[in-house]
Amino acid sequence: MVSSFIVKNPATGESIQEVPRHTEEEINQALDKGHTGFKKWSKINAHERSRLLKKWSLLIQENKEEIAKVMTMENGKPLSESNGEVNYATSYIDWYAEEALRLYGRTIPAASEAKRIVVSKQPIGLVAAITPWNFPAAMMTRKAAPALAAGCSFIVKPAEETPLTTIRLVELAHEAGIPEDAIQCVNGRGSVVGRLFTESPHVRKITFTGSTPVGKSLIKDSAETIKHVTMELGGHAPLIVAEDADIDFAVAQTLLTKFRNAGQTCVCANRILVHENIVDTFSEKFAEATKQLKVGNGLDEATDVGPIINEKGYNKIVAQVNDAISKGAEVLVGNKYDADKEKGFFFVYPTVLKNVDGSMDIMQEETFGPVAPITSFKTLEEAVEIANNTPYGLAAYFFTNDYRTGTYLHDNLDFGIIGWNDGAPSAAHAPFGGMKESGLGREGGIEGIEPYLETKYLSIGNL
Repeated sequence: MVSSFIVKNPATGESIQEVPRHTEEEINQALDKGHTGFKKWSKINAHERSRLLKKWSLLIQENKEEIAKVMTMENGKPLSESNGEVNYATSYIDWYAEEALRLYGRTIPAASEAKRIVVSKQPIGLVAAITPWNFPAAMMTRKAAPALAAGCSFIVKPAEETPLTTIRLVELAHEAGIPEDAIQCVNGRGSVVGRLFTESPHVRKITFTGSTPVGKSLIKDSAETIKHVTMELGGHAPLIVAEDADIDFAVAQTLLTKFRNAGQTCVCANRILVHENIVDTFSEKFAEATKQLKVGNGLDEATDVGPIINEKGYNKIVAQVNDAISKGAEVLVGNKYDADKEKGFFFVYPTVLKNVDGSMDIMQEETFGPVAPITSFKTLEEAVEIANNTPYGLAAYFFTNDYRTGTYLHDNLDFGIIGWNDGAPSAAHAPFGGMKESGLGREGGIEGIEPYLETKYLSIGNL
C-alpha cells in the first residue's frame, strides 16, 4: 500500500497537494542510484559543473514567482519574504558555481631532492541532506550547491510540511542538465529516512538543519559508519542594546530579525537585553512599531506576519507566554491569538513582553514564534553573562556606536554568527554556523565547500 501525506496551507488549513511517501525500498534504490551517479558526476570537470549550476540558478529565477507562491502556500510566510528567499537560495548556487573552479590543491616542498609532495582535493561521495520547513528553498540550495560544485551526488529529504518547494527545485536542476542520479528528492517520515541515510554505506556525509535533539541522534547514528556530518541546530539568540545605541535604528533592526517568518527562524532574536537607562524608551518604541505589523495570509501583499506552521509550534508559544505572564512579565502588546484546531490554522499576533527574567521558560528555551521578551542589564559583563547562559551558540546581535563596546561584545559572546548594528547578517559568501550545541561545521563562504571534500596527499619518490 502506497502511503502519502497532505500538504496544507497553514494560513487556512486547506489542502494543497497529496504527496506520496517513498517506501524504504524506494529510498534505498535512490541511495544506490546516488552512489552510482557519484561515480559519473565526480568525473565531470569543474567548469562543466559550474556551467550547469549557473543554468540551474537561472531557471529558478525564471520561475521565481511560481516558486515563491508555492512556498508561501505551504509555509505561510509573506509572499515578499518568499521572493526574498528565492533570491537568497540562488545566491548560494551562484556562489558555489564559482567556487567549483577554485578547488585548488598545492605542492609542498619535500625534505628530499628525490621526492615531490602533492596535496589534492576530491569529492567526499554521496551526500544526504535533511532540510527544515522554515526555509524550504534556501536550506536546500545551501547544501546542494556546494555538494554538487565539489563533485558529490546529492539526495535530500525535505520537511513534510513543505516538500513542494524542494520538489520543484530538483525538477529545475534536472531541466538545467544536472543528471537525475546526481540530485534527488525523497519524501518520508524523518525517523525512517534518517535511519536509512545513516545506515547506508553509500552515504559518506549527512548534512542537517533542524533541532538539536534530532541532530544529536543523527550524529550518534552516523558514527556507526564514520560519516562526515554538518549540523546547523537550535538557537536562542540574544540581542543586546547598549546604552549608547541609536534606539530608533535598533528598534527597526530588532523588528526585522524578530518577526521575519513569524519568528520561526533559528537566528531570530529570542532574548532582548536592553541597558537599564534606555529600556523604557526602547520598549515603548518597539511596542509601538510592533502594533503596526499586519497579521494574515502570506498571499495578501499587506501581510507582515503569517501563521504558525502547526499546532505543536502554536502550543509551545502560548505556553511560554502564559508562563512568563504568570511569573510577572508585563504584556506591552499582543498576547492575542486566532486559531482553529479543526480547520488547522494558528496565528499568534506579535507580542512584546517586558520585565522578563531568567525564571521564565521563554528565557531558557527557543520560542520559534513572534514573541519578543525584553529584560534589562546594568553592565556589559552582566549582558554577556545572560547572553552566554545557554547551551546554544548560533546567532547573537548587539547595537552600539562605541567601537570599544562592540569589540568587547564580539570577543566575549560565544556565538558563531554575530550582527553588530545588523539584524540580517546572513549571506551566501559568509560562513554560517554555530558554536556549542548549535552545530558542527559551517555553510556558506569558502568554508562551506570544505565539508564536501576529502584531502588526498601524494608523496612521489625516486625522482
